[in-house]
Amino acid sequence: MNLTIKLAVDEDFTKIWEIFRLIVKTGDTISFAPETTIEEAKKYWMNDGMHTYKAVIDNEIVGTYVLKPNFPGLGSHVANAGYMVHPDYQGKKISTQMIVHSLEEARRLGFKAMQYNLVVSTNIPAVKLYQKIGFKIVGQIPKAFNHLKLGFVDAYIMHRFL
Repeated sequence: MNLTIKLAVDEDFTKIWEIFRLIVKTGDTISFAPETTIEEAKKYWMNDGMHTYKAVIDNEIVGTYVLKPNFPGLGSHVANAGYMVHPDYQGKKISTQMIVHSLEEARRLGFKAMQYNLVVSTNIPAVKLYQKIGFKIVGQIPKAFNHLKLGFVDAYIMHRFL
């Protein structure tokens, strides 16, 4: 499986939307509401302030991520990212490759660290993967995520230096 990761362009959003829609409708890992519209999703995911990437196998977009400053101004040296992999391609190490790519891109863009602000505590595969790649849980936010099946669950703030 030959995966390439590169910047996404506006024309890619139709395929990215397919992934976005499938991921957010489950209501278990990403803070977007399941009823997020394509217009709302595009406005966020393809925003001018975002670096939006696509993961491609055989000319098919199978994953996507965004990279941006975590905060403006004096907090802008810390990056933030969000990742999505098409359900049909989960478990194939695409997330790992996108995370590693995002860390390299963040470093290339001059960021000093990466921070995830809302890692759902029940998303154990993601938590373990982030930890394997060097992220530490630096905070726990009680009942910060309204999981569609479990109700309010904790979320983690995870961080690592680049």
